[in-house]
Amino acid sequence: MKKFAALLLPLVLVSAPALAVEHLAVYGGSFDVLDSKSYAQIGAEYRFNEVFKGLRPTVGLNSTDEGDVYGYGGVNWDIPLGGSGFYLTPNFMVGAYHQGDGKDLGGALEFRSGIEGSYEFGNGSRLGATFNHISNAGIYDHNPGAEALLVVYQHPLTW
Repeated sequence: MKKFAALLLPLVLVSAPALAVEHLAVYGGSFDVLDSKSYAQIGAEYRFNEVFKGLRPTVGLNSTDEGDVYGYGGVNWDIPLGGSGFYLTPNFMVGAYHQGDGKDLGGALEFRSGIEGSYEFGNGSRLGATFNHISNAGIYDHNPGAEALLVVYQHPLTW
C-alpha cells in the first residue's frame, strides 16, 4: 500500500484540481467477490469538497444482504485524467464493522482501501466502478479480508 501511495502522490500533485463540489455517491455490487460465496452490497458516501489537490474527506455506510454493516470515514483522491472527463480515485477508509450472518472479518475495527474509475458528465454527475479491499490489518487473530466490486453513481450537491 505504501508503494501504491508513493506512485500516486506525484500524479496528485501535478494534476489539475477536480471540480470543487460535494457529491453524494451511491453504489451496489458484490462483496467478497473473490471468495466462492459472495454477497450483494449496497451503500452510500458523502464526499465533501476537496481540501487539497483533489483530496476529499468522505464518510459512508454500507450493508450486505446478509446484514453485515460497515460505517466508515476517510479520504478519496480525485485525479483527473488529462481533461477527458475520466477520473481515477484511490481511497482509504477506517471504520466499524458489524457482522450479521455474513463474513467474519475478525473484529469491529476494519480498514478499507480501493481504487475507482469514473466518468464525469456535463452536469457534474459521475458513473464508474470501484474495487476495494477491507481487512483488519492483522490487529486481530482472524484476518480473512474481503474484496468488493461495485458500480458507483455520484450526484453533485449544491447548497
